[in-house]
Amino acid sequence: MAKNDFALAFNEVLEDKQLAKDVVVSAIESAMVSAYRRAVGASTAQHVEAKLDPETGMVTVFAEKEVVEDSVVDERTEVILDEARKVNPEAQAGDMVIVESTPADFGRVAAQTARQVIQQRIREAERANQMEYFQRQEGEIVSGLVQAINAQGITIGLEMKAEGTMPNNQRIPGERLKLHDRIRAVVIEVKDGARGPQIILSRAHRNFLRRLMENEVPEIYHGIVEIRAIAREPGARAKVAVSATQQGIDPVGACVGQKGVRIQAIVKELHDEKIDIILWDADAVNYISKAISPARVSGVYLSEDERTATVVVGEDQLSLAIGRDGQNARLAAKLTGWRIDIKSLTEAAGDALAKLKGDPELQDKLKTAVEAMPQVEETLAKKAETRAITPEEFHALEAFVDRVERRMILAREEASRVEDERLAAIRAEIPAAAFSTPLTAAGIKEHIFNILTEAGYETVGQLMFDLKTNQDKVLGMAGIGPKAMQNIEESLAALTFPEPPPAPEAVEEAPAAEAVAESAPAEEMPAAEKPAERKKEAKRVVEEAEEDGEVSKDGVNLDELFSIKPEMFQSPAAPDEDSDDKKKGKKGKKKGVALEFDEKLGEVVSRKKHKRGEDGDDDSEW
Repeated sequence: MAKNDFALAFNEVLEDKQLAKDVVVSAIESAMVSAYRRAVGASTAQHVEAKLDPETGMVTVFAEKEVVEDSVVDERTEVILDEARKVNPEAQAGDMVIVESTPADFGRVAAQTARQVIQQRIREAERANQMEYFQRQEGEIVSGLVQAINAQGITIGLEMKAEGTMPNNQRIPGERLKLHDRIRAVVIEVKDGARGPQIILSRAHRNFLRRLMENEVPEIYHGIVEIRAIAREPGARAKVAVSATQQGIDPVGACVGQKGVRIQAIVKELHDEKIDIILWDADAVNYISKAISPARVSGVYLSEDERTATVVVGEDQLSLAIGRDGQNARLAAKLTGWRIDIKSLTEAAGDALAKLKGDPELQDKLKTAVEAMPQVEETLAKKAETRAITPEEFHALEAFVDRVERRMILAREEASRVEDERLAAIRAEIPAAAFSTPLTAAGIKEHIFNILTEAGYETVGQLMFDLKTNQDKVLGMAGIGPKAMQNIEESLAALTFPEPPPAPEAVEEAPAAEAVAESAPAEEMPAAEKPAERKKEAKRVVEEAEEDGEVSKDGVNLDELFSIKPEMFQSPAAPDEDSDDKKKGKKGKKKGVALEFDEKLGEVVSRKKHKRGEDGDDDSEW
């Protein structure tokens, strides 16, 4: 084959099989090695390698042989010393060298022998390439042509000459597909099979709807609108909860599009499947109310413990809320994650009336509802007799149901809170160290210990807590009887736990508090530290300072003045014989500054005296 002919054929194989060049070269070289072994009968233990020139198509085979001095007995495994030194000049007899061993007519033999091997290796490389590609496409939409339709499902031809399978349970019910139809589907699983990758496709999976919305709605693709939940019954109806990640964006409007063009494109792809776009809400009541749409909801009452929502709707909205064969209620429950119990207004009123009658404690808390009971009974009697009920009577029923249901929710919450407090109090009675002490330290008999560990008990604290809160839980285990309980209780009673160390803050603050108490008794504390007497003391200090001529900085407040002259804030001492002398001593201090208390500022201010005359006359202003 001419150089250009081989290069063209080689490139054609690369393009046809969509394979990398080194993958095909490696497959051909591996096939040439197999052809050489078969042609010369070489052992599999002998190292053999082949090199292909992609430009010319020439194949050169190299084999590892032993160096001999005199004569070659077996050309397959031996080479004479002179030939070996052409490859390795330092070769000696007995060494192993890799020398060229291409047979004379190897091209023709190889072409005949290696054809199947080459095809097999290329198929393996092609399958590995397909497997890698479609594993990356898992969860994404792919497009293909319908190639076959049978009882098990549909075979779809995909890119890279791969085939996908759509089982019947992954098809949209009622959708009729024909041969050579181009359809889109989502890849839900890729498995490695004997004949290549097994690609499972679906048009019924909720992720197919998710990917379609990402393709049709740019705001979802760019993350401005987020899909919170999807509930879907393929071919019939779907509900999608969306929310906006930016202010000022209408997520429902973005999904519907102008005149519904975006959502209609998705509906058409899904064989006219109805799609409800719902605004997601963090408040479960609002979220469930919107999920029941298009029905109007009168009230939603949640039971957090049981994760159940009771939805009350008007008589004319009941069938719409439930939907055909309960479809609307099922989809709303899937979407929100709550068990939804839908009741008509009259049914809910009858249940509320029965609850109120059977609970005297509830009657004491709902005086207004008790007063409305006769009217409710009369309205329900009219409904049973199929007589007309006025809108005012319906509103009265709504108000009655709302009062009773909300009080019941409050009662459940209060009971739950009381139970939590009870459990917390019991847990507080158990030493904290018990919850970190392994059960092995309790010294319980071995067979009893094995029963407890199999039940999930790991620490002493867990066992003590359950014995205090629900002893029957332990006693009800298989193999635990009165004697076993006695052994458990005696073993736990014999345990001692170290006392927790005192808090560091208490240790550090106690001496400091004592030091303050010793150094400054309460009756001798400066009045300035008592906010209630601050203004009184400030006035006293100002009067005394003005009288004695005390000097302070401009604009000094009470705290600053106290830091300068704390003795000025002491309570006046009893007069003694030295008081006149002390007063005279103060007269000699610097004057020229007047202190006064400013009522507006709430602080002491000073006014300086400025002399006008230069001759020393007492001509001054403040």
